[in-house]
Amino acid sequence: MTENNVKKSKTKTIKQRSIYVYLPSQEAATKWKESADKQGVSISKFVIEHVENSLRQEKGEESYISRVELLKELKELREENKELRKRNKIMDTVVDRLEGELRRYRVKPFIEEDFSGVRTYEKELIDLFKEKREIRKEDLLDFLNIKTSDNTAVKGIYAQIESLESYGLLKDLGGKWRWKA
Repeated sequence: MTENNVKKSKTKTIKQRSIYVYLPSQEAATKWKESADKQGVSISKFVIEHVENSLRQEKGEESYISRVELLKELKELREENKELRKRNKIMDTVVDRLEGELRRYRVKPFIEEDFSGVRTYEKELIDLFKEKREIRKEDLLDFLNIKTSDNTAVKGIYAQIESLESYGLLKDLGGKWRWKA
């Protein structure tokens, strides 16, 4: 049925669907209208909602939740969401700092010239080259989530790349590197 036909059929049945409610006072009518306005609904929808709510409660429908309860729950969930977002932001900051600290610790052997021992390559770097096969030089730090201002991490990553090139695992193609393994 088209929208126009629905409107016509509603217009035809308006008298059969109408009921008149006479409130005990003008103040009561004003109070109901103000409450409907506060909820952002018409007076008809306001009355229907409250009557239906009352009828469902009388029937004992357990799954039915009134609009007031839903609005209260929505408000609580929004507040909880706000707190969780705040907490998530703090956690992200902590994780970023810890990852940076860990990265600086891992790249230290590649930066120190007099280092002796076993150097462990950044697993994320190796996995990235294996997955992408070719990486543009300007994209590398973004892929690894390294800030260009983190000099230690940048130097360490580039030292690892030089080492991988010397082993023949990476080839410098000018503007990008290609994984050869």
